[in-house]
Amino acid sequence: MRNDPECRAALRLIRETIENHCPPGVLPSEEAANGLYGPSLLSEAEALSAAIVATVQRLSFEPAEKPPEPSIKG
Repeated sequence: MRNDPECRAALRLIRETIENHCPPGVLPSEEAANGLYGPSLLSEAEALSAAIVATVQRLSFEPAEKPPEPSIKG
């Protein structure tokens, strides 16, 4: 698994999907992830998993924005 090109391609696809659809900042760049988690494929998978969890937490616990109250000026 260390240099499995299919596994690396799958992780790259997952990373791209997270970058395109999840809130900014939940996934560090590949270079930053290497520093935080390590350079292995399993470490990249760990970074991706953490980004997914962070996204779910943000979406689950952020209060819904309320529309502004109507003006009562008369």
